[in-house]
Amino acid sequence: MKKNLIEIKKKITSDWFKSLQIKIINQFQLLENESYKKNKKNKKLFVKKEWNKINKKEGGGTSYLLSDGNLFDKVGINQSTVTGQFTKFFRSKILGAEKNGKYWASGISIVAHMKNPKMPALHFNTRFIVTSKEWFGGGMDATPSYKDTKEKIIIHQKLKKICLLNHKNYYKYKKWCENYFYLPHRKEPRGIGGIFFDYETKDWEKNFKFVQDLGVGFIDITKQIITSKQKIKWNEKDKEQQLYKRGRYVEFNLLYDRGTKFGLNSGGDTDSILMSLPPQAKWK
Repeated sequence: MKKNLIEIKKKITSDWFKSLQIKIINQFQLLENESYKKNKKNKKLFVKKEWNKINKKEGGGTSYLLSDGNLFDKVGINQSTVTGQFTKFFRSKILGAEKNGKYWASGISIVAHMKNPKMPALHFNTRFIVTSKEWFGGGMDATPSYKDTKEKIIIHQKLKKICLLNHKNYYKYKKWCENYFYLPHRKEPRGIGGIFFDYETKDWEKNFKFVQDLGVGFIDITKQIITSKQKIKWNEKDKEQQLYKRGRYVEFNLLYDRGTKFGLNSGGDTDSILMSLPPQAKWK
């Protein structure tokens, strides 16, 4: 009975992540299309890529990538459902995988690098993982190149509301996010934070509702940020500052990001895993 219940949970969560992926693609494509004032024939579209693990029975995923758009410099929207066995070295790093290393994981991950440097880079992901334990994790955060106190307040207020509606500790998740998205070698945060959570093992139904609300909330937040800043002018100096900030983004994702390490250690598609990296970055 317990095994059947876990299989039902797996099906429900993976179906949700797939449907959310399509919702976000449709919203982002609409925003991209609307950014073309006249020549809509040359508008950029999402390119779909399907991939499987070497052993196809262990699953795979679908990645959608839009590059060099009018609104988005690069945005990737990934969904995957995979199973397998971690190497002995990696097992101790994953909850419930210490004994035999077996796992099942499904999730969605989005990173949007904007053309306009006055808009922040946006990141969102949610996942459900099953080992000998089962839990939800994920979050949303923003990385601006320019200080915008009003924007920061809007993002955090909306995330706080989603947490309160689901009886989640917003301040705990906010602090977790600040601690997680931090570059120790630079002694600075990656961005303005947001929320981050992991190892949510209790009350599957309530946690699943929270994950769903956060997914819908991400669409709402990104739409508001993008539409409010679409017409703000910028110059090459602004772009250069954005590229330096993107350098920090690259450093974090390659040195510290757990999602990157999990993907590479679970036999995921390397290009899809590294789609979080910006198309251009600079270092001084």
